[in-house]
Amino acid sequence: MNYTSQIADRLDRVVAALAPQLSRSSAQKLIAQGAVLVNGATRPSSYAVAMGDTITISQLPQPADALPQPEAIPLDIVYEDDDVLVINKAAGMVVHPGVGNASGTLVNAVLAHMPDIADVGEAERPGIVHRLDKETSGVMLLAKNASAQLDLKAQFHDRVVHKTYIAVVLGHIQPARGIINKPIGRDPHHRQRMAIVPTGRVAVTEYQLVKSADTANGVLSLLKAYPQTGRTHQLRVHFESVGFPIIGDALYGGSAIKNHTLSKRLTPRHMLHAGEISFRLPSTGAMVTFQAAVPPDMQAVIDLI
Repeated sequence: MNYTSQIADRLDRVVAALAPQLSRSSAQKLIAQGAVLVNGATRPSSYAVAMGDTITISQLPQPADALPQPEAIPLDIVYEDDDVLVINKAAGMVVHPGVGNASGTLVNAVLAHMPDIADVGEAERPGIVHRLDKETSGVMLLAKNASAQLDLKAQFHDRVVHKTYIAVVLGHIQPARGIINKPIGRDPHHRQRMAIVPTGRVAVTEYQLVKSADTANGVLSLLKAYPQTGRTHQLRVHFESVGFPIIGDALYGGSAIKNHTLSKRLTPRHMLHAGEISFRLPSTGAMVTFQAAVPPDMQAVIDLI
């Protein structure tokens, strides 16, 4: 929706005034997500709006009282006990409802499977202790009660949880084993992207080359990646930053991926899969590991290497 401002004030206050269904905090979230433009450009919440500026709000969130509802969506359950639920998340499934994704999420599916999880943690994202990007497939962990959620969050904070990802990147990555230690923060020029920025949060990724091959679609590398931190889009940002973008990643691959024949022909999503997760069971403290098989669309790309 387009508005012509008749108010001279901070952008977040103006947006909240122009769209009465929004609180100021909701307006700030939309601005941070890049869903608000001033004269066609993104601006921070503190931007001083002038009368006559054109403000475009591309997406409006659900009302604050519109909580996620159960939906009968099939789940691929890897493991379940009284405390935890381990899911093999399908590529294309959003983890929890948000702007532009009011339904069809993993949370909607989990609420249908176990309604009591609605009381665990935040109402908008019950049971969630970590997330995967929409296009990323693979193993994901949820808490089924409040004590388990506290336990699992503490494990993530203390780096007890270990995750292994499978990725296919463009090029022959060198060195074959390495650590990428670059801080990640919001891209100042593109609010929907993350970027390597000096003021960002510490982000560390270890990786190991499994195999590289010169295919008909160029040189591709199959990797295992071990994130030591959990920043938004961490692996995608890190591999792009060292010159080896993940195949199919239009957001972070730049022209190299957009013009790549394999990305156009075979990969409607980025080739990133959460293959394994290890953590301590809240009930016993025993360290356990669960895996999720690589889905067929990604296996087809791996088979080319």
